[in-house]
Amino acid sequence: MTTSTVSSPLLDRQGAVEGEGADAGVAAHYGDPMREQRLLAEGLAVVDLSHRGVVTVTGPDRLTWLHSMTTQHLTGLAPRTSRESLVLSPKGHIEHALHLVDDGETTWITVEPGGAPALVAWLNSMRFMLRVEVADGTAHWAVLGEPIGAESAQGEPLAWVDAWPALVGDTAAYGPVEGHPGEGRAWRELIVARPDLEAAVGDRPLAGTWAAEALRVMAWRPRLGAETDHRTIAHEVDWLRTAVHLHKGCYRGQETIARVHNLGRPPRRLVFLHLDGSGHVLPDAGAPVRFGDREVGRITTVARHHEDGPVALAVIKRSIPEDVDLLVRETAASQTVVVSG
Repeated sequence: MTTSTVSSPLLDRQGAVEGEGADAGVAAHYGDPMREQRLLAEGLAVVDLSHRGVVTVTGPDRLTWLHSMTTQHLTGLAPRTSRESLVLSPKGHIEHALHLVDDGETTWITVEPGGAPALVAWLNSMRFMLRVEVADGTAHWAVLGEPIGAESAQGEPLAWVDAWPALVGDTAAYGPVEGHPGEGRAWRELIVARPDLEAAVGDRPLAGTWAAEALRVMAWRPRLGAETDHRTIAHEVDWLRTAVHLHKGCYRGQETIARVHNLGRPPRRLVFLHLDGSGHVLPDAGAPVRFGDREVGRITTVARHHEDGPVALAVIKRSIPEDVDLLVRETAASQTVVVSG
């Protein structure tokens, strides 16, 4: 995944510290990440996600076409109704995660920073004779993250609403259904014209990506490029629940989805970790996770939560017992099962 080259005007706000890696181009925080996180958890703040890519698909065949190539059921999607869908490789590995909402004339898709050009190129390669037009709108449109769980109404900017951790359509969960820690997490992505970004923020306080990532980790919510690598299948990170319809027409990678769901178990599993907070330095994403002397996985996202302290998501081998503590470098890590082995 290439990183974003878009630099947000909101980086000029007082105290703004730019993020790194996939979140370069927007603020990691504005000087007080714990306060920002509390404001976001209370539903008061807004997050600059203007480094995300925006792709538009127009034409009368757009929804049936996207339905035929991706993991979610999209035909007949009503205007201002959000869906999440995945683009898989022929072997079923996750390549793109689409945050998708249609306005009745155009399907709007937001993707991870830097991901729009590759998605547009792939979609254009699959157009054939269908009545669709695909465009990269990242230069013209920006995204804001809001702690709101409602679809946008007529007269409001279009928004993609995150359904996580609900089961969307005919699907399955690989983690808990009742009592999931993501219940009650309201989140949507507001799509606004890039020149209107600051006006869309208004007088609301800004929170950086550190705050948003901490709340995402606490909700066990996977993110492309963080919890995934080149061989991740959706089952390993419990991504079927919001993004995969199990009984729809064929699409690339469907055989892997069906085979693992019906006949097997995923080779790896996502876990939530409470890290020993006695140290001052958190491990980096990618740090190895050990069980005894064996390396059994890797940290995918690390955060410092305003109440729970240092926390992380990690992907480890399915064979590791669910009731044992792990090590991240020399830091003790207590695991909570996300995807049951």
